[in-house]
Amino acid sequence: MAPNAAAEIVINGRKIGPGQPVYVIAEMSANHKQQFERAVKIIEAAKHAGADAVKLQTYKPETMTVNVRRDHFRIKGGPWDGKYLYDLYDAAFTPWEWHADLKKIANSMGLDWFSTPFDQTAVDFLETLDVPAYKVASFENVDLALLQKIARTGKPVIVSTGMATLAEMDEAVATLRCGGANELALLKCCSAYPSTPEEMNLRTIRHMSDAFHVPVGLSDHSLEDAVPVAAVSLGACIVEKHLTLSRTESSADKDFSLEPEEFKRMVRSLRTVEKALGNISYALSSREKNSHRLRRSLFVVEDMHAGALFTPQNVRSIRPGCGLHPRYLSAVLGKAAPKKIERGTPMAWDLIGGPA
Repeated sequence: MAPNAAAEIVINGRKIGPGQPVYVIAEMSANHKQQFERAVKIIEAAKHAGADAVKLQTYKPETMTVNVRRDHFRIKGGPWDGKYLYDLYDAAFTPWEWHADLKKIANSMGLDWFSTPFDQTAVDFLETLDVPAYKVASFENVDLALLQKIARTGKPVIVSTGMATLAEMDEAVATLRCGGANELALLKCCSAYPSTPEEMNLRTIRHMSDAFHVPVGLSDHSLEDAVPVAAVSLGACIVEKHLTLSRTESSADKDFSLEPEEFKRMVRSLRTVEKALGNISYALSSREKNSHRLRRSLFVVEDMHAGALFTPQNVRSIRPGCGLHPRYLSAVLGKAAPKKIERGTPMAWDLIGGPA
């Protein structure tokens, strides 16, 4: 195992890692549409849907980019096609004066609350709110100075790995660990909006876990229920999804956000699959033991007189499982009945003079 590697991280006393319940994060992002009441409703929806945490994004448009009308600041393709970066972030950012109140509201509902800082001033601000963890966005996983700043807080760090090569992931992980981040998790992520199933490559989750010896989850920008379920079946410990009140209302992230009932259905499916995964076990479950007696065994299926030979016609493998195991059929055939036997009698060793 790599130095300082942790098999799990802990956020507000909640263990997150292999063998623990999936940690579900509801990402609010820009879906509040810069309306405080709407932000509160999203938190309420996250709680109702069964999320464990709600996450914000902390930035200002001027910390993300510069307000310059040149072509390389204009987005080409995707849901924000044609927009200038500054205009997008100016319409999407979460007012910083909301953060403390939203944290208090989320915590009062039993939800963890933390954020993604996009520059060092955002880290300083979030530290004044005593956030329990930090999230690094995919676009920022190459900003080594930001990673160093976050690492110095000593808080658990969750890193989305969208667009990162394996070498870039290794550089980010090394930077965080060297900076003091001893609790680290990675999220497999496709930074296409929305993502298609063909782009997800979920088998990478196990490779990331083996390569970095940290909990690995999924930051999912698809609209498919099957994607996070498959990720959990492959070992994902965390699932992060964007949550909106309705995709019919315009917002920067609506095209890859789940509505409340969809989010709730996803959480229900994740809880089902984590129960189904269970442990490596070949033992019977308590309920399976009730079925065990109904499986096949050897029975006498015709009335027999003393001295009659056991044949395939009068001894068969049938249900229930009260007689000898079917593996002993060859040992029974050709033997003589020691006494009169009624049809429907379970085959037993004392009917053929003991084990062959």
